[in-house]
Amino acid sequence: MTMIADILLGAGALGAAVYCLVLSRRLRQLTQLDSGMGGAIAVLSAQVDDMTRTLGRAQDAARDSASSLDSQTRRAEAAVERIEILLATLHDLPEPGKAAPVGKRADASPAPRRRVVRQRKKVDPPESGGATWTGPAEPERSRDAALAANEPQTEAAQ
Repeated sequence: MTMIADILLGAGALGAAVYCLVLSRRLRQLTQLDSGMGGAIAVLSAQVDDMTRTLGRAQDAARDSASSLDSQTRRAEAAVERIEILLATLHDLPEPGKAAPVGKRADASPAPRRRVVRQRKKVDPPESGGATWTGPAEPERSRDAALAANEPQTEAAQ
């Protein structure tokens, strides 16, 4: 009985040795950098490093673009406000055929000061041919202030 146990134990050891030999050959092929999975893993690792660096550069460029776009948007909004004020003063000017006499205002009574309204409303400029423009409300100014700013010079001042 001991003899049979020794033969089975030797056969098991021999089977384990063959299994280990096959396993070591497969691992050696797997870890070869030039032809096996090791090469594929090395290439993928290098690509991951390159992509990480590229992603960092793209994030920096996006951050710079966002800040530039923000500053340009603020400048554009300021320009829009100035243009709206200019359009509002143009609406307050008299028509070319009905100009006020030189040195005199068209409206003799002082107009009360009006507050600036910041609500959106529709404005229909006369030169637009009926097209409707929706934007921030034009600031309400007194007609006297608009006329005084655009009043023609008198003959004495010329």
